[in-house]
Amino acid sequence: MRKAPDFWWKQKTGWQALVLAVPSIIYSAVSGRRMLQPPKVRSELPVICVGNFVVGGVGKTPFCLMLAELMRAEGRRPGFLLRGYGGRETGPLRVDPKSHFVDQVGDEALLLACDAPTIMSKDRGAGAKLAAAQGDIDILIMDDGFQNPSLDRDLNIVLVDAQTGLGNGWAVPAGPLRANMKTQISKTNILILVNRGQAAAETVQTAAQKGIPILHASVVTKDNLALRDKPLVAFAGIGRPGKFFESLENDGLDVVQAEAYGDHHAFTAEDVSYLQAEAKRLQGTLVTTSKDHARLERSDIPECRVFAKDVQVFDIEMKIEERDRLIGYINEKIRTRSSSK
Repeated sequence: MRKAPDFWWKQKTGWQALVLAVPSIIYSAVSGRRMLQPPKVRSELPVICVGNFVVGGVGKTPFCLMLAELMRAEGRRPGFLLRGYGGRETGPLRVDPKSHFVDQVGDEALLLACDAPTIMSKDRGAGAKLAAAQGDIDILIMDDGFQNPSLDRDLNIVLVDAQTGLGNGWAVPAGPLRANMKTQISKTNILILVNRGQAAAETVQTAAQKGIPILHASVVTKDNLALRDKPLVAFAGIGRPGKFFESLENDGLDVVQAEAYGDHHAFTAEDVSYLQAEAKRLQGTLVTTSKDHARLERSDIPECRVFAKDVQVFDIEMKIEERDRLIGYINEKIRTRSSSK
């Protein structure tokens, strides 16, 4: 997948966006209308969707992992449901991180499957049915799929980056929006403001006017002592690789070279050779994201799997500030669901 164009994230509309205005308006209208379609499937399990308004990474997967941890602390048995972007399998299937490869189920599925039972399915309704039949899942956390109406949800949690907001405010292909904001806001139950900044101030104001609860989360780094005092050759193929490189530098690490790839990039033997050569030339330590490492570790290319052993992972996690409020909203939705049966 190609990297998102830089002009998407400018706060002002540039000429590139204006050139693409007509297809953007059409895309916005069509995707918004699709979101309003009634869901085709109602799961036997409570479903929490974790999504975002824009294309690209804002921390959905770390948030899902954090949410699963909170649910386990509440005595629940969470499972994950996702489309498996980048994987060729259609599903529904239960992901096995020891036997599935990244080209089968995608990097996010492999990452989540190391934490809790994970179902991958292009048809989310069919995936929810398989999850209900597993016996070890009593609540489903859906990673992405906010704009897809096929599966009914009990709660839509939407993340927005306070530092980049909605970018230039245009829909694909002129900007990063995945549908028109009026429709997206109308489907939002909880807004999570990730990190600190003013770029999403207008979105926050609109949500507040609609009575949508606004909570705050932050991406924090885990103990990365193995990366201290070393020159780092960093690489990433995620939604916004620049954010990853920025996080490394903000953590006081010495990044001597940064290589950005497209989101969900399928690493090749040639990529491996290049990165190894650069690390040798700069006498640097190779470092990447957990998603990229998962793609290398479970690649069907032998060179990638061997290479993964020499690459360090910069570990991050999501922290929610209003933990009790979030748990309260979820428990209330589950109680409401149970009483309506």
